[in-house]
Amino acid sequence: MSEKSPSELIDARIEELGDWRGETLARLRALIKEADPEVTEEWKWRGVPTWYHAGMLFTGETYKKAVKMTFAKGAALDDPKGLFNSSLDGNVRRAIDFHEGAAIDEAALKDLIRAAVAHNLG
Repeated sequence: MSEKSPSELIDARIEELGDWRGETLARLRALIKEADPEVTEEWKWRGVPTWYHAGMLFTGETYKKAVKMTFAKGAALDDPKGLFNSSLDGNVRRAIDFHEGAAIDEAALKDLIRAAVAHNLG
């Protein structure tokens, strides 16, 4: 029996959710790949989709009322559009909580993703 790849596990999570959270996670994943075609996917901590490029970039956690995209080094990034709305007290991480029906500022999010990659590449 072969183990599933991280990408297959993320596909399965999106399908398993079967609601707005799966759709949101799938959309975020597509935006991540558009912003950084060289990104790699991992499956960490018993079921958290995680994206890497020259180090960890962010996680995509799903909760009952939110899909949380946590930027590993978000506190070091400029956020001119004010996308970060969660985990604002820490010295390192920052997160964006996406709620059902909320619009995603795709251009601003892709800029923030690219900024995270640039920060990792230092």
